[in-house]
Amino acid sequence: MQERKAADIVVLNLKSLKNAVADYFIIASASSDTQLDAIATSIEDEVFKLTKEYPWQSEGRTNREWVVLDYVDVVAHVFLKEKRDFYALEELWGDAEITHVASEEGTSKAVV
Repeated sequence: MQERKAADIVVLNLKSLKNAVADYFIIASASSDTQLDAIATSIEDEVFKLTKEYPWQSEGRTNREWVVLDYVDVVAHVFLKEKRDFYALEELWGDAEITHVASEEGTSKAVV
């Protein structure tokens, strides 16, 4: 995600939450539909290199506003910025531990 200049990358740890649909959500923003597709493709390529697995489910490529890549335990969401604000997944899963992943120059921090 960072290599494709994704913005506002966060990791939501859902393990301790009752009825969570996955262990982790990874959420990032893109500034254009082209960048959104590049980030999603990069995720698929990198995960395949490391695990030899494809996503169990993939949605949203046709409307190019939000792509979800479901690897069962980990679900990656890539949004156009305005769609991310609309869906507000961080607020929906507000009890999750949230780790903000800084840009490549910065550091990351955890928020509970």
